[in-house]
Amino acid sequence: MSATKPVPTPHTSAPIVAQYDGNGFVVGGGVAIFHVATGRVVVCSLQDRRGRTVYFLPKGRRDAGEESGRGAEREGYEESGYRNRLLPLPTTHCQPQAHPRIHASPLTAEPIWLQLLPLGTRQYLLYWYIAETLPPALEAELETPAGAPYKPPPPYPRNLSLKERIEMEPEGYEPLHHEGTGVDEEERAYGSELLGVDEAVMRLGARGVMADVVMKGWKAIKDRYAMEDAATCESPEAV
Repeated sequence: MSATKPVPTPHTSAPIVAQYDGNGFVVGGGVAIFHVATGRVVVCSLQDRRGRTVYFLPKGRRDAGEESGRGAEREGYEESGYRNRLLPLPTTHCQPQAHPRIHASPLTAEPIWLQLLPLGTRQYLLYWYIAETLPPALEAELETPAGAPYKPPPPYPRNLSLKERIEMEPEGYEPLHHEGTGVDEEERAYGSELLGVDEAVMRLGARGVMADVVMKGWKAIKDRYAMEDAATCESPEAV
C-alpha cells in the first residue's frame, strides 16, 4: 500500500438553522472509488472554457425515490465509467447504531462528508461516500447492452474480508472501464483514470473536501486491514 503525505483537513462549518420546502432543495451523492488491491482511486477530469483541465470525484443528484448511497454509486458509474459499490469501513460518524447495539459492527458505509452548496436558487445537500471497484465475476453478472437501464450492484458482502475480496481478482487485474456511460453530452466528455492516493490528492487540491474524502477513505481502508489482521491473529484457528 502506498504512503500518503499529511495534508491540512478542510474547515468544518458550524451548525446552522435553515429550512426549505420541497422545491427549495435537492439531494445528491459523490464517491471516491478505490481499487483496493493497488491503492488507487478514480479521478475524473474535464476541460473548462479556457482549456484548463479540472479534476474532480464523480457526484450528482439522486433520482426520486433513490437512496442517497445508491444514487452515489450510480453517479459514480455514469460520470467515471467504473462500476462500484459502497465499502463498509471503520469511519467516524454520529448516527446511532441499530439495536441490539452491543453486537453492532464498527464497519459502516455512512457518508464521511456533507456539503451544503448553492445550485441556482436551490440548496444542494451533497453526501460523500467511499466505494470500491467491482471484482470481475460481478462485472460479468452486471453486464448490460449499450443504452440499457443502469443495474445496481449488490451490497458488499457482510463477512467478506478485504484480503478475501482482493483474492477475487487475478494478479495484475485492471478494473473494467465502461465507455459512454454519461447521461448527457457533457458527462460523456469526462475523462477518468485510476491514480495513486498522493497524486489524486494533489490533482484534487490538497485543502479541498474531495481530497479529504480520498484521504479519509484510504485511511479507513488501511484501518480495516489492520482490524482484520488483528482479528485473524487472535482467532483460535490462527494458533
